[in-house]
Amino acid sequence: MTAACWLLAGGWAALALERLIGFDGGIWPLVLVPALLPYLAVGALLPVLLSLATKRWLPALLALAAALVLAGTVAPRMTGRADPVRGPGVEVMTANLNEGHADPAALVALVRAHRVDVLALAELTDGELAALTRAGLDQTLPYAATNPSDTSTGTGLFSRYPLTEPGRRRLLNDYVETAATVHVPGAQPVLVTVVHYCAPADPSQVACWEYGRSRIPAATPDGPVRLLLGDFNLTLDYRALRAVLDTGYRDAAAVVGRGLATTWPYNGTPLPRVAIDHVLADRRIGVRAVSPYQINGSDHRALAAELSLPG
Repeated sequence: MTAACWLLAGGWAALALERLIGFDGGIWPLVLVPALLPYLAVGALLPVLLSLATKRWLPALLALAAALVLAGTVAPRMTGRADPVRGPGVEVMTANLNEGHADPAALVALVRAHRVDVLALAELTDGELAALTRAGLDQTLPYAATNPSDTSTGTGLFSRYPLTEPGRRRLLNDYVETAATVHVPGAQPVLVTVVHYCAPADPSQVACWEYGRSRIPAATPDGPVRLLLGDFNLTLDYRALRAVLDTGYRDAAAVVGRGLATTWPYNGTPLPRVAIDHVLADRRIGVRAVSPYQINGSDHRALAAELSLPG
């Protein structure tokens, strides 16, 4: 029993160390471990209880230290609260369309019901774009910058307010970012980027995933107000995403205590659900609320955020 206690305590201690130093790249399937840390943080109680029950005090102390480290990284995502109003309000939403299989009418209805002002779409195909237009998206959000594809690599940005300086950046495997500056009345212009990076679903995708995560646009605290929306294929336990946050963003869901709201998979796939879709807001932007919504035909939940922009 002593060996089992040490083995379990050592395993969770290794997880805690990984979280602290951020070793999360290169080796599949180890690259998937950080995505599961919220579940593993709960599981960290197992070696603590087992060691205490069998009076193995040293493994118990090691396991307890690991559990506290893991809990300390996860718990703050559940304890946030809304920022005070800072300026004009705007409702943003990010949704992954599952290679164009999401129900266009359902998405447009969701946009209208929640008075979405800025919509970011990943996995936007030419066919889905046409279907969204037929469903009336352009009547609600008349300004758009789109880069659709015939696979999962297309993205698009739709807005109630005028867009200027539309642009795109092509990544590996034809993934593309779409960006434009949104002009909300009474607020500073906001540079919005729609992101979608490769998923490390198998060893062949790891290089593409690492390429994408190394090119997430940094914040510009002394420059344009920025907003990143999309499917990052990263949770907050990945070093790459934390490094981007350190440049001057906040994860909107974590700000208001919804940082554990999962967004994938929601199509019946028997995998642990994880939070890989994000609204990353410039620190000058206030966050009022965040809510996830399911869309028929998509394997992701959409994520909506009520923001307060600097005037």
